Amino acid sequence: MKSSKTKSQAVESIAVREFFATYGEQLKLRLVTSDKTLSRSTIKEKSVNRPALAVTGYFKYFANKRIQLFGAGEMAFFREQSVARRKAVVETMVAKRIPCGVVSRSLAPTPEMVDVLEQAGVPLFRTPLSSKAFTTEVTVLLEERFAPRTSLHGTLLEIRGVGTLIRGASGAGKSEAALALIERGHSLVADDLVKVKLLSDHTPIGFCDPLSRGFMECRGIGIINIEKLFGNRFVRIEKKIDLVVTLIEEAVNAEPDRTGLDRKYFQILGFDVPQMEIPVRTGRDIARLIEVAAMVQAARQFGYDSADDLNEKLLRKMNH
Repeated sequence: MKSSKTKSQAVESIAVREFFATYGEQLKLRLVTSDKTLSRSTIKEKSVNRPALAVTGYFKYFANKRIQLFGAGEMAFFREQSVARRKAVVETMVAKRIPCGVVSRSLAPTPEMVDVLEQAGVPLFRTPLSSKAFTTEVTVLLEERFAPRTSLHGTLLEIRGVGTLIRGASGAGKSEAALALIERGHSLVADDLVKVKLLSDHTPIGFCDPLSRGFMECRGIGIINIEKLFGNRFVRIEKKIDLVVTLIEEAVNAEPDRTGLDRKYFQILGFDVPQMEIPVRTGRDIARLIEVAAMVQAARQFGYDSADDLNEKLLRKMNH
């Protein structure tokens, strides 16, 4: 089946001022230079650069778009150099338009670092975190920040550990089925507008705006708060999308998939997610069918497929 495509939005940079305001507390950053140095710089890559070669004066292949992290090794070498040498190295870094500098382990930057960066309008921070801890933390934060994103209409639930996105035309019964599934003990991630981010390992993660987290719209009732009605264990912040269930109107002469051998996929940010189409008609327990679809997908993820199992048995019987 031809996969449906979604439009993506990728964050290509983040202003250092916004980076500091958003993650400064978590990364335990303290601004050494003045506040005005935050006004111009932007971070354009999600990785951190340790300028070990740069502090020696070697700038070939210097990763200038990244946060420059000065650890114990860089600072120890720096202090052994002459004042003129230290100043020249920092001036070269500034000329290459680095976004900012960070000194780990609360080490004191040299006066030349502070002066040159201040005059150039490049912010310098200190953190008590070790270089390894800071690199791990900031890489995870920036990877999430720079991840490609899109939005999908539907309802995302966690059903028996399977992130299940329920799609369908307006009035198809998505919210009613989702509510029935929540009553059976499954969890809501997002309703109506599902935001999706694609991590570096090509994992599509669904979530919702914090303002609407835990809320659902039910026709005839209105807006309901799942956490207040059912409890906080019925609401999840985010979930990997493992399966897309599309509710379709049952056509009179259409032949439904009776075996499950014909695999369908729904493309999210270039990643093919398994898709199952369930025809909707009066009297069908759609919630139960969605629940079974999630169970089938869970079994497939563990290497077992009922359709393939039966097909292999039939083929063996025919060959004997």
